[in-house]
Amino acid sequence: MSDKRRELTDFCSLLYERRLTFSAGGNVSVRDGETILITPSGRNKGLLSPEDMVAVDMDGQPLEGGKPSIELGFHLAIYRSRPEVGAVVHCHPLHSTALAVRGEPLRCGLTPEGVLLLGDVPLVPYATPGSEELVRLVSAYALDHDAIIMEKHGALTVGADLEQAYNRMEELEFQAQLQFLAGDAEEISDAERRRILGP
Repeated sequence: MSDKRRELTDFCSLLYERRLTFSAGGNVSVRDGETILITPSGRNKGLLSPEDMVAVDMDGQPLEGGKPSIELGFHLAIYRSRPEVGAVVHCHPLHSTALAVRGEPLRCGLTPEGVLLLGDVPLVPYATPGSEELVRLVSAYALDHDAIIMEKHGALTVGADLEQAYNRMEELEFQAQLQFLAGDAEEISDAERRRILGP
């Protein structure tokens, strides 16, 4: 069995334990050479085993396993357009999703960590889950961003590997919660952002 299957299972469990995803919501994938492993449709992410993960090729053709997530399309679009991406995490963390429901952008400049780990996080306009319109919108916004919020839907992060994509999701939810608690606190200045990010 591929180590990637075990790794994907472990990070799905972590997302569930940290309350970054709930019930059957969200989907997570990892690149394994020319194969994509993705969570199955309609399953609780905290209860998955390595054998449950669905393998598809870069065209979305099934290789092994059951029915892939209905959001497979935007996972594949991101992998095709960004070869450096090795993992995609999409879930519905409470505070990030509250911002998405309100149509309120995430302010990532409240702390240095938000600037370093997330950069700017755009708010993607609403489209029906599983639709081609959502694939088009998400892949366009994710082309230049490592984290996005999807209006009325949830959040998505990418990374070179599952750990990096997971860390960005955890940080995104922390920043969203901080935004609710901090109110209208000032963000870090542009000059300080430049110092944090370096040359």
